[in-house]
Amino acid sequence: MDILFILIPVAIGLGLLGLAAFLWSMKAGQYEDLDGAAWRAISDDDLPEDEGKRD
Repeated sequence: MDILFILIPVAIGLGLLGLAAFLWSMKAGQYEDLDGAAWRAISDDDLPEDEGKRD
């Protein structure tokens, strides 16, 4: 029973730490462009110009 006096504040502290990290990431703009990274990963813009010109 005495362990609850340690575990409950630790659980609340970790929850508050996670909430603070989430709020910091929101303020830093981590979730602004979720689709842009997905489209940049599959785009072919990084291929060299002479890739399709093989003789």
